[in-house]
Amino acid sequence: MSAVLQSAREAKFARRKLINRLAIVLALGAMLFGLFWLSWILFEVVRLGFAGLTMDTLTQMTPPPNELGGLANAIYGSFLMVMLSALVGTPIGLMAGIYLAEFDTKSWLATVTRFVNDILLSAPSIVIGLFVYAVVVARFKTFSGWAGMIALALLVIPVVIRTTENMLQLVPSGLREAAYALGAPKWKVILSITLKAARAGVVTGVMLAVARVAGETAPLLFTALNNQFWTSSMGEPMASLPVTIFKFAMSPYENWQKLAWAGVLLITMAVLALNILARVLTRAKT
Repeated sequence: MSAVLQSAREAKFARRKLINRLAIVLALGAMLFGLFWLSWILFEVVRLGFAGLTMDTLTQMTPPPNELGGLANAIYGSFLMVMLSALVGTPIGLMAGIYLAEFDTKSWLATVTRFVNDILLSAPSIVIGLFVYAVVVARFKTFSGWAGMIALALLVIPVVIRTTENMLQLVPSGLREAAYALGAPKWKVILSITLKAARAGVVTGVMLAVARVAGETAPLLFTALNNQFWTSSMGEPMASLPVTIFKFAMSPYENWQKLAWAGVLLITMAVLALNILARVLTRAKT
């Protein structure tokens, strides 16, 4: 009887071992499949992007067809709108995430906030652009950088809320209890204990939000539109890299297509630099 049981256990163990190896092979295959396409995309972006990246690309304004020019006005417009949207959306997202994780986790207000946040996370960005168009652009009867900033901020907020709440929930409750036992007030516990412990995850979430809006095209088509000339006024239509890339990539003109690839490379490098900077800063202060 014991020999039969031993044989059954060995057969069961061998079957589990085979399934485990099969799962590992499938997982590695899926990883290699994804890495292959990612590497190919990055290779093409670097190859074609460097071909169109010159000093004029960074210093000249967007040109007419078949003429020399650059992307300076689009780079400036994207930088301005993305940075302002991050400055507006990040504090709102942080405060809402802290509220959901630390203050009121099961009330009706928290439930409604999570529900609305889930809708904003899953909503296509073009819907956000149409909403801002109806509320801001149609009311003031002009496309503007402010409308583009508002649309991008509405995309930043839900990402920051979700990552902040999740990162704060991962902080062990024992840290909070120890701080409360020492007589620390709640605001002090949040600022000095929980946020500090979750700093790396929160900063990464903010960087992910910035990286998401840096490449958004659809919301800006309905809000900031585009501008072939340099403008520092947020009350006017403003150029941006994603919209310029969309316009130039769809054109039959070779100079526009080269500038489109250069713009793609610039956005890719900017997002990579932001993520590396966030990692370095959070690791240096840990």
